Amino acid sequence: MHARIVQELGIDIVSGKLSPGDRLPAEAKLCEAYGVSRPVLREATRVLVAKGLVLSKPRLGSVVRPRDEWHTLDPDVLFWTITSVHEGAFFQSLLVVRRIVEPAAAALAASNATEEDVTRIRDAYERMSHAPTPEALLTPDLEFHRAIMTATHNDMLMYIGHMLSLALSESIKLTSRHPDTHALSLPRHKAILTAIANRDPLGARHASLVQLDNALADAQSVLTAVYQE
Repeated sequence: MHARIVQELGIDIVSGKLSPGDRLPAEAKLCEAYGVSRPVLREATRVLVAKGLVLSKPRLGSVVRPRDEWHTLDPDVLFWTITSVHEGAFFQSLLVVRRIVEPAAAALAASNATEEDVTRIRDAYERMSHAPTPEALLTPDLEFHRAIMTATHNDMLMYIGHMLSLALSESIKLTSRHPDTHALSLPRHKAILTAIANRDPLGARHASLVQLDNALADAQSVLTAVYQE
């Protein structure tokens, strides 16, 4: 019940049903609705506070905080966002972040990667190339991008890569619905791998940008087909 309260109130907030500045329903009302005690409800509220969604003060109650104060990369907040917004809008928002982070990370990886790092990236690519289905492509594709983040040897970038894994997974699931996903995806990833292995930062940056531009085109193609059905 505790988890259900957190999830339902969290979704209400990130979906916009409860807007920044709105107060959560009164404790007595929520306790009655969920059939829980005040301590259980307050513990659920503390979770929302910890995720940056709610500010709770005596005599003020629990108030939804401004969006720019939310812990957007928190796995729960990210999941609630994914399930609450249009997938095209989410993909566009994520792609902006990926265009800022991934090309720079690929360039840094080309400069900093050890032979072990390059082997890990190459192994992920090889598993991608042998994936029998688009669904089987997901895990090695995620590992490919995580391995690049690790190869930067920058703790903050590695953390960002870890926190973006769920969002990246949803992005890959969307583009993998393209009928030619395997044939289209492999050469783009191979270009990134080759540039990193050749210690070519400019080439790695460019290859990453090309991959992201084509991912956008693939997603738009998929979404257009869905809307036309």
